[in-house]
Amino acid sequence: MQLTPAPVTKLIEEFSRLPGIGPKTASRLTFYLLRNPADRAKVLAEALQQLHAKVTFCSQCFNITENNPCAVCSNEHRDPSIICVVEEPLDVIAIERTRDYHGLYHVLHGVIAPVEGIGPEDLRIAELLQRVRASDKVREVIIATNPNLEGEATAMYIARQFQGSKVKTTRLARGLPVGGDLEYADEITLSRALSGRSEIS
Repeated sequence: MQLTPAPVTKLIEEFSRLPGIGPKTASRLTFYLLRNPADRAKVLAEALQQLHAKVTFCSQCFNITENNPCAVCSNEHRDPSIICVVEEPLDVIAIERTRDYHGLYHVLHGVIAPVEGIGPEDLRIAELLQRVRASDKVREVIIATNPNLEGEATAMYIARQFQGSKVKTTRLARGLPVGGDLEYADEITLSRALSGRSEIS
């Protein structure tokens, strides 16, 4: 005998699939929506539908955007000689909050993680290399992956791809805590990390 109605069970299961949400949190979210007016659930459902219908990836930097190219890539006031390579779109938002960076971005959508079966070919690294080689303006690539094992491995892999080229590869300074994520860093820490970046030898 099933005590929980099938639609409730299904929504709990779907919430549980989201990162950082366990069965208890999934249950709380489901029953919260159940207790609230139907309009609240309808608004959430519409927002989820619009997420894939209206949001796409920029064909140049692969950040999320409604318009292609994105607002950063299409901004003539940005410095096209510098590309900051980040793991996720949230990292772009974090760096933009500092108001200290005025170059372009390239979003990898992950990091090299052999344990999880993620290699360089699963990321936007090939597109980065092609983008840099096709431009005569790029003189520096800032690698702003997270300061953890996977982030370091990804940074070293990318840096090796540019060895022998005229493009300088730099890494954010160690103002960022090892094992931390860019999206949780405060503006001052990120500002210092950007200004104190160093070349990868």
